[in-house]
Amino acid sequence: MAGSLTPIRINGAGPTGSLLAFGLANFGYSIHLFDPLEAEQICSRSRAYALTHSSRRFLTRLGLWDELVPFLSPFKTLRLEDRGINRSVNFTVLDLRSANRSSQSVGWILDHSALMTLLLRKLDRSENIKLYFGEALCQSSLPIDDFGLVIAADGPRSPTRSLFRFTWWSHSYQQGCITAKVRFRDLDSQQAFECFRPEGPLAILPLGNTDFQVVWSAPLHRCRQLAALETSAFLDQLCTILPHGLEPDALLDSPAAFPLEISLAPKLHRDHVVLVGESGHRCHPVGGQGLNLCWRDAETLFQLMTSASCVRRGLTAIPGRYSRLRLFDLLTVGLATDLLVRLFSNRQSGLLLVRRLGLFMLKHFPLFRRVSLQAMSDGPSTLLQNSPK
Repeated sequence: MAGSLTPIRINGAGPTGSLLAFGLANFGYSIHLFDPLEAEQICSRSRAYALTHSSRRFLTRLGLWDELVPFLSPFKTLRLEDRGINRSVNFTVLDLRSANRSSQSVGWILDHSALMTLLLRKLDRSENIKLYFGEALCQSSLPIDDFGLVIAADGPRSPTRSLFRFTWWSHSYQQGCITAKVRFRDLDSQQAFECFRPEGPLAILPLGNTDFQVVWSAPLHRCRQLAALETSAFLDQLCTILPHGLEPDALLDSPAAFPLEISLAPKLHRDHVVLVGESGHRCHPVGGQGLNLCWRDAETLFQLMTSASCVRRGLTAIPGRYSRLRLFDLLTVGLATDLLVRLFSNRQSGLLLVRRLGLFMLKHFPLFRRVSLQAMSDGPSTLLQNSPK
């Protein structure tokens, strides 16, 4: 393979960096993967991810989907509620575009630990990957200029992005998010919830049986107060905002609070360095787009680096092409999530009318649901393309 001639450096061994390292190494690239954390620390994060059909297709292409199936919690219904106007609508498998219906799931929830344990085990066994865990960027004995391409997948506070002085646009929402794993009483394990509330969205995502991941957005100071509560007090507060009929039974981990922002590097490359995942962008967690957006970065870069033209001509043109190809998806998802948060947290009478009209259209017109779910499941750019397989 031509890839074996060009060593690639990836900074960051989280879900995006590790997945890209696995795919490129299987193609034949020599991968040097760096992360300041040890493997056990990388796997130990307590959180879960919502996966859409764009991620399913990429994982299938890499040969990982079947191995992850035992760890996936599928949901067949996504219930969207607007608590401000007391309206709701259900998205079901029937609202998926035809290319996705055979999966029999609107989406899936995957625990971080299960994902990273599988990925790191495969990386450790690969002959084309050298792992440098517990080694920060500044500690590396391998100069960055020794690599044909440097891929920054080192998160929203990316040291690589800072080192190479990328332009970075960022806006704080003055809002935070709490993530917690909660056991509920007698709750359908194949249903997910997205509830819009005046102080911020609330997502309830199935983890299997009656365990769910709660993603609770609120003003940042309130999130920090909630995360510091004792278990019983936290569950009491959670009860006050849950959809009707949902009763929490137990808190399964320690709630974690973090600030929310929308951020973007308007140019995702500089010389032979490219930004992937949250090193290049962040959006509000509403709609569960985060990891799927990051993995579409990884898929785009993977497709470019394994293309016939790259094999013939080398990596020189890859950074610029990657940056241009990703811009539309990043802008549309970032703006859409931002608009949703602003629209559903605003009580102005004109906007309330817009929300009522939008929920009415979603509830009574299947085509409207199908287009909306396609944008969430496959990415907005697919609305301009033929149906993905």
